[in-house]
Amino acid sequence: MAANYRVMKDADAFYFAGNEIGVLVVHGFTGTTQSMRYIGEQFAAEGFTVLGPRLEGHGTDPEDMEASTYQDWIDNVEAGLATLKEECSKLFVAGLSMGGTLTLYLAEQHPEINGILPINAAVDIPEMAENYRELAQTDTRFVNGIGSDIKRPGVKELAYEKTPVKSMGEIVTLTEMVKQNLSSITTPIVIFSSTEDHVVPPENSQLIYDSVSSTEKTLFNLDASYHVATLDNDKEVIANKAIQFIKANC
Repeated sequence: MAANYRVMKDADAFYFAGNEIGVLVVHGFTGTTQSMRYIGEQFAAEGFTVLGPRLEGHGTDPEDMEASTYQDWIDNVEAGLATLKEECSKLFVAGLSMGGTLTLYLAEQHPEINGILPINAAVDIPEMAENYRELAQTDTRFVNGIGSDIKRPGVKELAYEKTPVKSMGEIVTLTEMVKQNLSSITTPIVIFSSTEDHVVPPENSQLIYDSVSSTEKTLFNLDASYHVATLDNDKEVIANKAIQFIKANC
C-alpha cells in the first residue's frame, strides 16, 4: 500500500481562473510549484487562466519521488494541458529546468499549442547521466540536492535537500527522449537562458534554439540569475517578456 505523504506548505498545485488564454506553468526536478508561483501570479494578473501542477513525488518526501517515473511527470502535464483545453481557446506552456523539458515534450506532441517558454530547460545533461550510471552500480539511494541555485541573496527555493538516485535515471531518460524530437517543434518559442547556471549547462538553451523548427524563435539571455531564474533577479524580466510573447501570439 502506498505511503500517505503530506504536501509541503507552498508546494501545492495552483489554479487561477481567467480568460480564454490558458497558461500551464511547470516546476523543475526535485523542486515545487513555489518556484513558478510568482510568474503564475503575474500571468493571472493579466487575466490569463493559469494552472501550476505539482509533479508526482514532488513537494512531499524524497522517498515519494523515488517511486515516481518520468511517465508520471508526462501524465501530470498532459492532464494539466487537457484541463486548460476545456476552459481556453489559446494554450501556452512555461517551464523551469525539467519543467522546461516537459514544456518541450508537450510542444512535440501538441502542435496546436500557441507558444512555449522554456526556462533553463534540460535536454542534454551528460554529467548527471554519468553520475547516475556510476551510482546505479552502488547501494546509494540518495545524493545531495540541487535546489536553490539562486544569485539573489536571501532567496531560497523550496526543494528537496536530497535527490533520489533512481530519479536521476528518470530525468536522463526524459531529456534524451525530448532531445531526439526537438526538430518536430514548430511552435513559437522564447528560450530563457541564464548565462551562469550551476545545474543545467547554458549550452542546452543554444541546442534547443538550433534544433527546433519554429520560424518564430528567440534565445533570451538572463545575466543576473542562476538556475532558478523564476525566483532570482530576472523574475520580473521573465514575466514581462513572457506576457508580451503570449499577447503577441493570441
